[in-house]
Amino acid sequence: MLLVLPGVFPHKDWEGAGREDRLAMLRAVSCERVSAAVSEGGLYIEMVREARAQFPEAEIHVICGRDAAERLVGWHAGDPSFFEDLRREFRMLVAARQGAWEPDERVAEVVEVLDAGGCWDEVSSTAVREAIAAGGDWRRLVPEVLHGAVSRVYGAD
Repeated sequence: MLLVLPGVFPHKDWEGAGREDRLAMLRAVSCERVSAAVSEGGLYIEMVREARAQFPEAEIHVICGRDAAERLVGWHAGDPSFFEDLRREFRMLVAARQGAWEPDERVAEVVEVLDAGGCWDEVSSTAVREAIAAGGDWRRLVPEVLHGAVSRVYGAD
């Protein structure tokens, strides 16, 4: 499995940890079957195409939350070619965040809604930053191997 970090964010700025800090954290949770990389692009399709160039036979999935999936589909609502590209090039795995998502007919065949027996709201760097700012228990939201990095980057503890 390859976890790819966008090289740039097309719709927002980096918050808290910069690209190098985030890559270091991804690498810290990597193991024998999981690696981390940085894409040149920032749009999902750009990241997928870069991965496809390196791994032409790979099955590619984009994992995101409901909020990101809705933005993606809404942003491309008037562009039918986007949905054809999506069908040809990757599948989306969508986690319920801030509510469940029912994909519309344009994307239903290429979307799998992840069901982990609950809500994924706490699987969020925003939730970690908010917990730190409030002086709350952020450690339960982050793998133990990342506690030192998160403390350093976000000034926790």
